[in-house]
Amino acid sequence: MSKSSKLFERDGHKIILGDALESLKSLIPDKTIDLIFADPPYNIGKDFNGRKDKWISEEAYLDWCHKWLDLCIQKLKPNGSFYVMTSTQAMPFFDIYLRKKLDILSRIVWHYDSSGVQAKRYYGSMYEPILFCVKDKESYTFNSKSVLVEAKTGAKRKLIDYRKSTPTVYNSQKVPGNVWGFPRVRYRMDEYENHPTQKPVALLERIILASSNPGDSILDPFSGTFTTSFVAKNLGRQSIGIEIEEEYVKIGLRRLGILSSYKGEELRREPRSYEKVDPAQQTLKLFG
Repeated sequence: MSKSSKLFERDGHKIILGDALESLKSLIPDKTIDLIFADPPYNIGKDFNGRKDKWISEEAYLDWCHKWLDLCIQKLKPNGSFYVMTSTQAMPFFDIYLRKKLDILSRIVWHYDSSGVQAKRYYGSMYEPILFCVKDKESYTFNSKSVLVEAKTGAKRKLIDYRKSTPTVYNSQKVPGNVWGFPRVRYRMDEYENHPTQKPVALLERIILASSNPGDSILDPFSGTFTTSFVAKNLGRQSIGIEIEEEYVKIGLRRLGILSSYKGEELRREPRSYEKVDPAQQTLKLFG
């Protein structure tokens, strides 16, 4: 283990405090991971607890990405699956790079609404792209029945399929398409943690249910609030989460129940400002 890395482990779940490249190289054996979900920094200037998400050039960013992408591929089992996100600007480069190394089965759009002004001189971005890749397109996990969604044609409209020998109502459920509508994690949501790019539980539930089985090993090399590990634990999988920011690692240690305190600090989620209001005082304010 690198001197700059720390490993925390409990009940089949590991949290690594350290650099993603170093940790992937030294702490995770090749061909041992069933599913990887990677949501790296997007190179768009976000502030991650004082660490700026910005490289000196696009070339430098892509060179760094190629390194961790190659390492992730090495860690996957021969029948493993890889979901990877990045910005809309960088995804074409990821796509071209990965299609030479893996089979890209789906190009997914995670779309969401936004009440804020996105842009004034161009069309603002209302989605994030996700690639679903596998090492072997003839042998990989895809539990379609675990992620069925409503098919409105059959479930609500009750339309008849007259192409069949015996006309029947269309199915009421279907496998999701490649456009996914999940709300972004907002400040007042129960799952919210103090992180600028937290991904929703529902998004990871679909990915983990579809592309892994109970007991499988799930890796997230840029764990942030450790939603991937949190969902993996809830669904009976094992997990490995890597994160370079200590403040975010503390979130993971708490969410996974690995530690109750860290360096003398009790690990608990700070209540939101609206949760601190005395209900009696709120009533007086509204009706007094």
